[in-house]
Amino acid sequence: MTFGITAFGACVPRLRLSRQAIGTAHRWMTGASPKGKGYRAFCSWDEDSVTMAVEAARDALGHGESRAAVTSLTLASTTLPYADFSNAGLVAAALDLDPSVRSDDRTGSQRAATTALIDAFARKQDGTLLIAADRPRTQPASALEQICGAGAAAVAFGSGDVIARLLGAAGISTSFADHFRPTDQPHDYVWEERWIRDEGFGKIVPKAVNAALASAGLTIGDIHHFVMPSTIRGAAASVARTLGFKGNVADPLDDDCGYTGTAHALLMLGAVLETAAPGDRILLVGFGQGADALILEASGRTPAMAGARGVSGALSDRLPTDDYLRMLSFYGEIRPDWGMRGEKNDKPALTEAYRTSDQLAAFTAGRCPACGAVQFPQLAYCVTPGCGTPARDFSRVSLADEPAELMTCTADWLSYHPAPPLHVGFVQFRNGARLLMEIVDVPTGVLDTGMPLRMVCRIKQTDTVRGFRRYFWKATPVALPG
Repeated sequence: MTFGITAFGACVPRLRLSRQAIGTAHRWMTGASPKGKGYRAFCSWDEDSVTMAVEAARDALGHGESRAAVTSLTLASTTLPYADFSNAGLVAAALDLDPSVRSDDRTGSQRAATTALIDAFARKQDGTLLIAADRPRTQPASALEQICGAGAAAVAFGSGDVIARLLGAAGISTSFADHFRPTDQPHDYVWEERWIRDEGFGKIVPKAVNAALASAGLTIGDIHHFVMPSTIRGAAASVARTLGFKGNVADPLDDDCGYTGTAHALLMLGAVLETAAPGDRILLVGFGQGADALILEASGRTPAMAGARGVSGALSDRLPTDDYLRMLSFYGEIRPDWGMRGEKNDKPALTEAYRTSDQLAAFTAGRCPACGAVQFPQLAYCVTPGCGTPARDFSRVSLADEPAELMTCTADWLSYHPAPPLHVGFVQFRNGARLLMEIVDVPTGVLDTGMPLRMVCRIKQTDTVRGFRRYFWKATPVALPG
């Protein structure tokens, strides 16, 4: 049986900032007319590489048997929240994967995802799940501020009905410093663009590509699509000319997303797979202290056929804004005065978090076998009057993937919230559960009773003193009005 990519999922934050708004904000210091077309994606205050990874994996896997088949999880990112705590383990817990699933973090290079992709194809192990997620933090008024975005992509591997298979691959490692970020610094330091384009992309990438073509027994004329992410406009087209490539140079997803770091190679690949014809060969390149090159062959089976909304679906689910200061606040570039309501100690109770992790991480409720009530959180006994069945007899019920709708809602402008107003409401799940929840990614005034909701994994609270993040689940509209 053919081994290859069996499922693909994507996540792009709903929030999109107008590049024109960014240019307008800095007009006072540049003296130039605002430039920039389209929108860049950015994370809300409660989104990071972990939450986006969870959402991309959910898109790829759906729920049920496909998750049970996962045997290993690799998370590639250069913007992980923890330096010494398993970020991939957090993702595995949120996905409710079996505890025996091996999880590891890949970081330190923008090509961490493509290197992990080569490794996954080399291992040929069914049930491998690779996720790449990044939220690049850029310095205000820098060129990268308009170029970068945020997003995640997930790839599942197996044998049988594949979306794409590997024909050949190669990797080259060098100490070429196009940019770098020390561990104690929030922003990248970027070297001169012409040097990166000419000496980096122009000389290093062709070596990796030629080696990959040789391993596949192909020539550049046998390739139909060229996928190479870059923060430098026109770099992919320039390399394509150097290689003598005459086919389709993949869309860099600039218009409504922006460069997403380690995730961008996989996001661009996913977009190509949505339209590739059966037998199309795709040349995928990852660049960063060297280069990776993979040659894939599309089967004609698309991510949508596997049940995913994919890249196009993630891009179309958008909430545009011109609020530049909102992005700066969410990314920690400014510190607004929230008043005394914002002064509180959020030290987490790690012992209690561990004891209840089965419920909180994967959003798992319990169903009473006697009365059928679905309860979250689960207490020691059933809360139905007159029942009292011990919770140890409950069956596990997932709320993360359960359809739900809004019963009541309110917008609270008085309580402290990093993205006011705080939207809360009672959520009615189809299986009978009912819960008071936070509702996110909605403009003021659009919530209405009966609105279909879906659950998303988000940051619940951040201990700003010690740096610990608590993750939980929140509700968001399935689709925004208009």
